[in-house]
Amino acid sequence: MVAKSDPARIRNFAHERGWRHLRLLSSRNNSYNRDYHAETPEGEQAPVLNVFTRDDDRFRHRWATELMFAPREEGEEPRHVDLIWPIWNVLDMAPGGRGSEPDFPAMQYE
Repeated sequence: MVAKSDPARIRNFAHERGWRHLRLLSSRNNSYNRDYHAETPEGEQAPVLNVFTRDDDRFRHRWATELMFAPREEGEEPRHVDLIWPIWNVLDMAPGGRGSEPDFPAMQYE
């Protein structure tokens, strides 16, 4: 997981949630987010899923969520990371679907 944040903040966030086996990296002082289309020229962040593999001593970019950039109807939310948010797949099968204004997962709940 890559976040454009201070490494200490990322570590604290993971520690608060008990994430001990997930590798978290900071893109705060590099061009990773722009290089992999997770940041606009204005600096706005976008949730993009990229998959890399290691072949011996080389890393290869294997896949990216292209649906983020697919045309959408006005007001329609992108579905580029649905495959890792299984709740959306369940809701898609329910009679009411995702609802008229589905909420996205939050960082904290009251």
